[in-house]
Amino acid sequence: MKIITSIFDLNKEIKNYKNVGFVPTMGGIHDGHISLIKASQKKKNKTIVSIFVNPTQFNKAIDFRKYPRNIQKDIVCLKNLKVNYLFLPTRKDIYKFKARKFILRKKDKILCAKFRKGHFEGVLNVMNRLMSIIKSKDIFMGEKDYQQLYLIKKFLSKKFDVRINACPTIRAVDKVALSTRNKLLNKKSLKKASQIAKLLIKIKKRSKLCSSKLKIDLSNYKIEIEKKFNIKIEYLEFRDEKNLKLDNFKSKFRLFVAYNINNIRLIDNF
Repeated sequence: MKIITSIFDLNKEIKNYKNVGFVPTMGGIHDGHISLIKASQKKKNKTIVSIFVNPTQFNKAIDFRKYPRNIQKDIVCLKNLKVNYLFLPTRKDIYKFKARKFILRKKDKILCAKFRKGHFEGVLNVMNRLMSIIKSKDIFMGEKDYQQLYLIKKFLSKKFDVRINACPTIRAVDKVALSTRNKLLNKKSLKKASQIAKLLIKIKKRSKLCSSKLKIDLSNYKIEIEKKFNIKIEYLEFRDEKNLKLDNFKSKFRLFVAYNINNIRLIDNF
């Protein structure tokens, strides 16, 4: 595996991206990332993984500082996976050139965008820059961050003429969706997250049995979960997969949730 730390060296090393798949990450490599890498390796001859903890998508400076980092462990993992290239850009490299600024419209300020002001503007900004630098036509991203996936497809896929390959959420045996942030949770909090995930999976299954005339009242479930687990839920909503509009059970839909356990924010969808 070749480790590349500058745009100059990247352009020197990779001149033709036709058969190179791209997996953007913020590090803390886990089985979810590994599934994306394997999907890329299955489809493309070579794979490039980037690790860059993007400061502009964090609402609080303390969250940026606390974000789990272990670059040496990540490097060992990626070498074992036989990744061809690891791109480790500096903040200066990523933000040294002018690029379009993204502003979400009112209709897009839903779910996480409603509660994390500027978060997705920061995500779109950095992905716009990364895609300008890494000119792969196949990008591999997970469905766990579904709204992020949706917005990147909406704003950037046509601009760069790329395929955003959506890969299924990977869950631990306890049903918790894998996330680098999980490393900030203690055993008690992980157990609680597991119980919440299992309950939400049951609610999603029940919803499939409902017609548009018999809708599940999520407000009652929200109150019940908050009391039972002593947590604060930001949102618990059924939304259409294609356009993220509030769902009426007539189309393919997902159950979206965001909540906090001991000041650690978790998101998921089922």
